[in-house]
Amino acid sequence: MPSQPVDPSASIELLWLTLPESRRGRELDWLASMPAARTRAVGETPTGDDVEWVQRPYRRVTRRFVEAGALAWFQDLATVAQPNEVDWVASLELCALVTGQATSLAERLGARQAVLTWGNDARNPLYRLPPYRQALHRAERADLVVCLIEAARDHCLELGFRDEQLRVVLPPVDMDRFHPPAMPVEEPVAAFISPLATNKGIDRVLDAWPLVTAKVPEARLVVAGRGPLESLVAERASADPSIDYVGSLPGDGVAQLLREVAVFVTAPRPTRVWNEQFGLAYVEAMASGVPVVTTVCGTNHEAVLEPSVRVPDEVGPLADALVGFLGDPALRRRIAPELRRVVVERFERTQQLAALRSAFTDAAR
Repeated sequence: MPSQPVDPSASIELLWLTLPESRRGRELDWLASMPAARTRAVGETPTGDDVEWVQRPYRRVTRRFVEAGALAWFQDLATVAQPNEVDWVASLELCALVTGQATSLAERLGARQAVLTWGNDARNPLYRLPPYRQALHRAERADLVVCLIEAARDHCLELGFRDEQLRVVLPPVDMDRFHPPAMPVEEPVAAFISPLATNKGIDRVLDAWPLVTAKVPEARLVVAGRGPLESLVAERASADPSIDYVGSLPGDGVAQLLREVAVFVTAPRPTRVWNEQFGLAYVEAMASGVPVVTTVCGTNHEAVLEPSVRVPDEVGPLADALVGFLGDPALRRRIAPELRRVVVERFERTQQLAALRSAFTDAAR
């Protein structure tokens, strides 16, 4: 571990090892946007974030399941940086093979190591697979583990990490980008904006929808996203004029759509190797003054704050909750300010970026 003195006011240099299929505006963007920090990223395909990009190809074992990106590693990191050129080497998730590489790279460069994690289930069977287990053991040497949800801290402690390694920093959300419309939405429009996959519950939402329109006949459902259940969504939209399938949304399309709808809905359910950890989209919806209706899954209670609601993974309760919001525009107008207040308090971008930067400063003391 490096032991050189730390000037809290000094800028830091970070090198981020990117996982495959990483999305723009997430962990890399947060690191790059911290005060007094400069971030370079290593990866195969640029995410579109405003950083210097060092292109390196991956080797991959499989693409067959949600966590397959963690079973990819870089073919060559020998020339991405010189010794003493960066202060930190950082990566996402404790058991990703890239994180195992980050440990070796940080040691070779004389840098500290940071790992960001959303992990919430220490009993996940993937931890029993040798490649994941080996990466996890290497991550135990990290100088800093940034837990992006409260549950991740408990998860890390259960895995054997030391309390002094851990720092909870909730994710930053841009409240200027996600904000309520100038005038409240009166029409009963619900939006599903998520991957079109069974674990995100689009099938459950579609099954609940006829129960909704039976009680709120003018209700509409807008579905945005791509995934393995696209054909199901297209089929239902073709048969039901109250359902609109709009595909992927470009650029600020999500923020714009959230200003045009009355309710945000998903219905996640756990799989053998996946449980919902958080759900940034929930926070973005509430910042836009839009109530969330979703199912109880994993630790999504950390994102779905009252007066939004979580219901059992059943068609009836899901439909009832949707009807409760879609059929009552006065209720929606009344709770919109509270929805925004509770998320601004916890996730406002500038505040959380400063907290993230402080985590690095404190870990280097």
